Amino acid sequence: MGKEKTHINIVVIGHVDSGKSTTTGHLIYKCGGIDKRTIENFEKEAAEMGKEVSTYIKKIGYNPDTVAFVPISGWNGDNMLEPSANMPWFKGWKVTRKDGNASGTTLLEALDCILPPTRPTDKPLHLPLQDVYKIGGIGTAPVGQVETGVLKPGMVVTFAPVNVTTKVKSVKMHHEALSEAFPGDNVGFNVKNVSVKDVRRGNVAGDSKNDPLMEAAGFTAQVIILNHPGQISAGYAPVLDCHMAHIACKFAELKEKLIAIPVKKLENGPKFLKSGDAAIVDMVLGKPMCVESFSDYPTLGRFAVRDMRQTVAVGVIKAVDKKAAGAGKVTKSVQKAQKAK
Repeated sequence: MGKEKTHINIVVIGHVDSGKSTTTGHLIYKCGGIDKRTIENFEKEAAEMGKEVSTYIKKIGYNPDTVAFVPISGWNGDNMLEPSANMPWFKGWKVTRKDGNASGTTLLEALDCILPPTRPTDKPLHLPLQDVYKIGGIGTAPVGQVETGVLKPGMVVTFAPVNVTTKVKSVKMHHEALSEAFPGDNVGFNVKNVSVKDVRRGNVAGDSKNDPLMEAAGFTAQVIILNHPGQISAGYAPVLDCHMAHIACKFAELKEKLIAIPVKKLENGPKFLKSGDAAIVDMVLGKPMCVESFSDYPTLGRFAVRDMRQTVAVGVIKAVDKKAAGAGKVTKSVQKAQKAK
């Protein structure tokens, strides 16, 4: 993508398992097996695949009517840029949405019809750390993608949940200095008087003067069980993947069992959950972590639950139980600036 910001992810589904093994682990993956067959005979398989995937994405909270299903062959170029003469049975795709319906035949047309998201520059800074580097002659340089707000040189930022406050010396993207970094920018920024041992992957940088982030003790979430061989009860302890954090967690209480779409309560206090079930659960974290409600900050409020080397469930955070921040580390540069005021 170079310096361009990513707006769209394409999911390419192979014929073997309708993409289940990969949709639960990746956003972009390759098409397998379709080109080994005669494209003209692909009609039945494409219809079955579309039906199965529609059912699957409905379970995890998406409306299939808003998704374009386009049968393609990357090898032969069928339905990529121009309509294919090899698939006369395909009459085109159609999506229905509040912002306007769309239709077409090719993958290119489907990409062109997608409405790019509005970048939330008006919200407080949230920047989950992907990595932290020590660069000779420069110092400590955290890297990550700005999710909300704006990052500028000279800003005072606080890293949660470690509660380290420092000043940003410089901001760079693709080796070029920036005066401002906006949502969607993948940047590295140099901070003063902070060791690589003080902050780590999964911490989140925020504006210390504008709604600074806090550690979460636990949260209430709406989850959908995708793939579990048995039953999940209160006390189940898998691993939680949320933004860049990878933390052990526990299902503390199963509060309600739901129908996923439309959301409707089925049962209070279920004893267990199994594959295909949706529920409201209380979760507690094994280590300090920073999360937010999905309605306020989507990228910090959605997660995957992993166990047995696979994605067991996905969910969104409804409410967060936050811990009051204690006395944290404040670097000398920030202390001097505060005294000068």
